[in-house]
Amino acid sequence: MNKVTVDARGLACPLPVVNAKKAAEEMKNGGVLEVLVDNEIAVQNLKKFAGQKGYTASGEKTAEKEYQVLIQVAGGSEAVVDGVVQDRTMAEAEDIACAPDARKSGMVIVLSANVMGTGDEKLGTSLMKAFVFAVTKQDMLPETILCYNTGAYLTCEGSDSLEDLKALEAEGVKVLTCGTCLDFYGIKDKLAVGSVTNMYEIVEIMENAGSVIRP
Repeated sequence: MNKVTVDARGLACPLPVVNAKKAAEEMKNGGVLEVLVDNEIAVQNLKKFAGQKGYTASGEKTAEKEYQVLIQVAGGSEAVVDGVVQDRTMAEAEDIACAPDARKSGMVIVLSANVMGTGDEKLGTSLMKAFVFAVTKQDMLPETILCYNTGAYLTCEGSDSLEDLKALEAEGVKVLTCGTCLDFYGIKDKLAVGSVTNMYEIVEIMENAGSVIRP
């Protein structure tokens, strides 16, 4: 049986679905499409895509942040859904949407410093590390984490919170760091997680947030 593998690990939504769709369309004789991803939401999106196409799909976690989705692709450009033949040509117009993550809300966390609270700096550093770690254990994760001023240090090499922020990013949390702040502190080349943002985007995100948390 024909088998095609698509490695979509590290790709943001909707790219895993887009790449899977393209691969499925190229499998003229059908077969098994294996898609490798690194988060549960991508698994959900791929299953949704398969269901829309009339394909069967299964997914399993194979390792830490490693998931395998197997899609049984029907041969030709048609598939049958509830006994009705559905057209599957390349020209088919359909939207590929990212399924909402049930663990996220409209929450935005603002990290405006690399310490938590005022007072002893060592204590503040420990508290911030504990705070970011605690965020990774919540049932509801934030949609976005904004880092600015000395909070920019948290997303750079040497940060005690770097691995926790990477774990959150892997779960689909958007981690954004102020570019002006990175430039001011001379650490732009040390950014190790997330991406660079600007004040316009920061204001826009905070303005549209369901809730804003500032530790």
